[in-house]
This record gives sequence, structure tokens and C-alpha cells, in this order.
Amino acid sequence: MEKIRRIFRVNSNYQLLIVNVVFAITGSLALYSAGYLLDLMGLNVKNMNQVLYWTLRIVLILPVYQILLILVGSLFGEFEYFWEMEKKIINRLSRK
Repeated sequence: MEKIRRIFRVNSNYQLLIVNVVFAITGSLALYSAGYLLDLMGLNVKNMNQVLYWTLRIVLILPVYQILLILVGSLFGEFEYFWEMEKKIINRLSRK
């Protein structure tokens, strides 16, 4: 467990559990939310090309996931952990 905690950069098994629960909830919510947002915009498989629909949905999942990760992480009391992760992702993307 020590090696896994080092990989995730957490201090305890409890924090590791919380981080994994947040990732699981966020992933599921991001998938659901992206579909819901496309439906709100009136875009669905019935009225557009399937390839375009799924491409839009996948592209939409990425920013939705990042936002939800901060929100869900905050609900579980791990805002600082996930905020640091977000800053690293933003730094990596801004370098390219």
C-alpha cells in the first residue's frame, strides 16, 4: 500500500480511498453530464451524424470532468489535493 500511496501522493489509506471514490464518482458524472449538456443543446444521435455526436461528446467530457473533479473533491474535503492536480494539468497543457 505504501507504493500506491506514493504514486497518488497521499498520506493515509483513508485519503487514498477518498481520492479513488472521487475519481469514480467524477468519471461517472462526467459521462452522464456530457450527454445531458448535448441534449440541452438539442444535439442527439437522432438529429445528427453519429460520428460527430460522439466526437462532440468525448470532447465535452474533458472540460466537464475537470470542473466536476474540483467540485466533487471539495465535497469530500479534498479540494487542495485536486486543485494541485488541476494546476499541474493546466501547466502541462499551457507549455505545448
